[in-house]
Amino acid sequence: PIVYPKPDGVISFDKLSSVFLSATNHEEDQPAHLKLKDPSIPIAVNLPKYGEPARLYCPAGVYEVLYNEQGQDPRFQINAQNCVHCKTCDVKDPSQNITWTTPEGGGGPNYPNM
Repeated sequence: PIVYPKPDGVISFDKLSSVFLSATNHEEDQPAHLKLKDPSIPIAVNLPKYGEPARLYCPAGVYEVLYNEQGQDPRFQINAQNCVHCKTCDVKDPSQNITWTTPEGGGGPNYPNM
């Protein structure tokens, strides 16, 4: 794994602060726009073979591998509310297991300061 320096808050920023600046908005009750064809693949295939790259290539930190208190029993979590609709996951997932569809209601990034 590549070890990057911690964000300094001046020139570099953490992912969640950057997602906040995008003014991303998703309706609370909309259907999930990020789906797994097979929910077992991220942990059973991608984690041992590739280190589950979705947690690294997603610029918004949507995908996480979480472990219990003992550091065991990994589970894959999708934080779809952070999605900035870049479709990277739809293209880069090595197992082609993630399906990105257009969210309902015109939500997503707003980028008000651009």
